[in-house]
Amino acid sequence: MRFIKLDLLTLLISLFLFASCERAATIGLEVDPTNAIQGNLIDTATIRSRTMKEEAGNTSSLARYPLGFLNDQALGTTTSSLALSVNVPNDAYSFGTNAVLDSAVLVLNYAGEFYGDSTVNYNIDVHQLNNNLAKETSFLSNRTYAFNSTVLANYTGKVFPTTPIKVTDVLTGAKDTIKTNTPQLRIKLNNSFITSNIVGLSETSLKYNSYFQEAFKGLYVQVKPSAQGSMGNGGIMFFDLTTNSTSGIMLYYRKQNTSTATLTDTVSVNFPISTGRAFNAASVSHTYSTDVQSQLDADPKQQFSTTFLKPLGGLRTKLAFPYLKKMKNEIGGKIVVNKAELIIDLSSGTDVAPFRAAPRLALYRTDIAGQRTNLPDNDVGTSTTPGDFRANTATFGGYFDSTKKRYVFSITAYMQDLIDGKTEDYGTYLAVTPTSTFDFNPSFGVGARAIIGSFSKVPAAGDNLIKLNIYYTKSN
Repeated sequence: MRFIKLDLLTLLISLFLFASCERAATIGLEVDPTNAIQGNLIDTATIRSRTMKEEAGNTSSLARYPLGFLNDQALGTTTSSLALSVNVPNDAYSFGTNAVLDSAVLVLNYAGEFYGDSTVNYNIDVHQLNNNLAKETSFLSNRTYAFNSTVLANYTGKVFPTTPIKVTDVLTGAKDTIKTNTPQLRIKLNNSFITSNIVGLSETSLKYNSYFQEAFKGLYVQVKPSAQGSMGNGGIMFFDLTTNSTSGIMLYYRKQNTSTATLTDTVSVNFPISTGRAFNAASVSHTYSTDVQSQLDADPKQQFSTTFLKPLGGLRTKLAFPYLKKMKNEIGGKIVVNKAELIIDLSSGTDVAPFRAAPRLALYRTDIAGQRTNLPDNDVGTSTTPGDFRANTATFGGYFDSTKKRYVFSITAYMQDLIDGKTEDYGTYLAVTPTSTFDFNPSFGVGARAIIGSFSKVPAAGDNLIKLNIYYTKSN
């Protein structure tokens, strides 16, 4: 009986295996061919690019303020000057009895950024503003500020934006000491001017900050125009004028001791230059090279082999993707963009010192009203689903790859929206942005520029290109 059951079990297993072998040829026939998914890559989608002038930007509350003269043979020259508000140390400040000024120094704290040639001598003049900067209502970068022609101070020499500096710390009633400060530019001011316009002011003018600013107006700092031609490539230095900075006019003076008329006290006091208490501004101007100007003047439909990106309100590049409107019809069916990358080559040989390539670029679009806005791939506000690629700003890209000499952006969501017609391309732009903080507004906290490639349907080896790779699947 036991053997009969075993034979029956063997027979059943054999029948099952035989039936399975017969159905092997039909595997997959249950899938509807009309729903088959196909993977594809498009890497020849047309991209149009144009060099355009950047818009003027607000410079009243910058993280760092630019000063200098840059002579870039490929792009042209940039000049940036500073209009500075000076503030009282505190309300009702008093210099005491019989105050005598020993010296006054304009102290500008470097902000850790410099672009250009630090080996040349810089020639910097300081003037008094004609008007009270605190009463101004516009601080656009292309503005100019009237100033008195009298030179209150001049600095001629090299600059050291990253080198700490040793200074004498004057202590009232104690021995002076030497201390090490963060990197600073120190310019000695005219004693007679400071005596008349600060130390000698009335109690009323020193009572409130607004009164003092009405009396003193402020300072204008510029690279001396007549010296710019002798500065070679020059450079742009950046200064920290935030509330954490000690930038200001440092006064060293003597006054009568309060306890006895036979002794004097030595005092140091800082009249701060700070965006936390008043406005400061940068005044920036550009002249463009022949190559740049020819693009700016050309027919908008004309394409060039390179385009230009320049910060400080200089140049940006406008992109357009005309093929995307045809793509859906040509491919047919539903298109799902799995991945889209915009690859931007740096033009060969354009990052030679001192003109290193911009460490980061911004990529943004404009809306129907012409307002700048983030691409969905760089805007967490466009997604309500945790983990959605639209919220993954960390992988958006735009950083310079110094090995491959290029910038790469991940723009999957943006391409999907353009293909689906959910978003209209009113303008897509590339511009320079600071490394630490992405900002699609005109950038004044960085000096580096970039010369980038253009689109080619049939790229040759070694071409500098803008290229769009779209990886997609479609259902028939």
